[in-house]
Amino acid sequence: MPAHIKASLLGNSLSVPIKMGRLALGTWQGIWLGEHRNHGGAREIIVTLHGESPAFDI
Repeated sequence: MPAHIKASLLGNSLSVPIKMGRLALGTWQGIWLGEHRNHGGAREIIVTLHGESPAFDI
């Protein structure tokens, strides 16, 4: 049950803006991992990218 409460309060996904290959976070924005257990185990991160590749003149 604690995991369900945490997920409903904090969410379970994150959208991160990337511009020109770098994080495009605002001045007061950051990315933090909030662990709610005394002994956290290994974590797996799944990344899905959406967007356009830049146009290059060759």
